[in-house]
Amino acid sequence: MSFKKIIRLLSLVLPHPLFALMSFHATVKAFTIAQKKFPKTASTNGIGNAFRHALWCCFIMMYCCKISSPKKALDFCKRITDMHEELFPNEPLETKMDLHNNKIGMDYFMEILPGIHRQFFEKSFFVDALVKKMDEAKVLKNLDDDFEGHLVYLEE
Repeated sequence: MSFKKIIRLLSLVLPHPLFALMSFHATVKAFTIAQKKFPKTASTNGIGNAFRHALWCCFIMMYCCKISSPKKALDFCKRITDMHEELFPNEPLETKMDLHNNKIGMDYFMEILPGIHRQFFEKSFFVDALVKKMDEAKVLKNLDDDFEGHLVYLEE
């Protein structure tokens, strides 16, 4: 990672050290669960990757909402996950897929937020729901595809 990228990352995480720690914890948890559920595709561009990105954002939101407002958690989640894509660039179609699935996770969290006090969220709320969403996941084939509301993945 270049010095410039390190400075950009530090400028986001240093003002929010607890959010940064929560996000790191969310990253580890989401990766571990995705590896168990989708061992062949969690680390590729397949369906497991779609699940992992959405779950990652749900977990960041869940952990950050326990110590701050949903608005601040959403803002930080969007900024940190977008920055991840900038710091570790992929091919354009892969980036579109990752950003799309991140948004699905954030949107899903915000959708169920009104029905559950944010202090009582649990990981299982997201794992089970996102596994169900996998049944309707779409294959992203070009940059013009628009699968609003659906997880997307690339054919391997």
